[in-house]
Amino acid sequence: MIETVLFDLDGTIIDTNDLIIETFLYVLKEHTPPTFNREQIIPYMGQTLESQMRQFTGQEDVTPFVDAYRKYNRERHDELVREFPYVLEVIENLHRHGVKLGVVTTKVRETTERALKMFDLLPYLGTVVTVLDVQNPKPHPEPVLLAIEQLGANPATTLMVGDSPADIQAANAAGAVSVAVSWSLKGEAALAPYEPKHVIHDMRDLYALVGLEQDRV
Repeated sequence: MIETVLFDLDGTIIDTNDLIIETFLYVLKEHTPPTFNREQIIPYMGQTLESQMRQFTGQEDVTPFVDAYRKYNRERHDELVREFPYVLEVIENLHRHGVKLGVVTTKVRETTERALKMFDLLPYLGTVVTVLDVQNPKPHPEPVLLAIEQLGANPATTLMVGDSPADIQAANAAGAVSVAVSWSLKGEAALAPYEPKHVIHDMRDLYALVGLEQDRV
């Protein structure tokens, strides 16, 4: 029986896709070819910001790019982020039924909590693990295992829900039950090779996975 559900943030419960892509394009416009576009960004989403910047710029020291990204991202954040359908409803219901909940993300804490507070999600979460809390971010299992430890949970009865290969890899390596979301910008087919245990097409599909089918209306 599933007792714990962990969520990735970006692209899973919070729709930051447009914000992320616009920020990359803005910051990199003078450092990448004119043909650089959103389709080149999408495959790397879910990795750490530093890793993505190294991929896009070919430079090892990406500190100026990271600083510029975070500045622009903060300025446009509230304007561009959205909640995916049924997220608050599902999280409220899972919490009401005693399911332990957490977020595991490669974002820093400031913007993570900003998004969670915007959509009234933070009060339902027993833990929030950010990239600043671990030595090894996803796809390493450390962030998932840390969240499980902080919640006093069992990997075998924990779902890890995400939209990127890094989420699926981290969940599987941690011994948790990996769940891919079909609304990932990468596409369901791109996640299949990483062998998620389940794929959901609507946030309410989680009810069946935790044994609360009656809560879906």
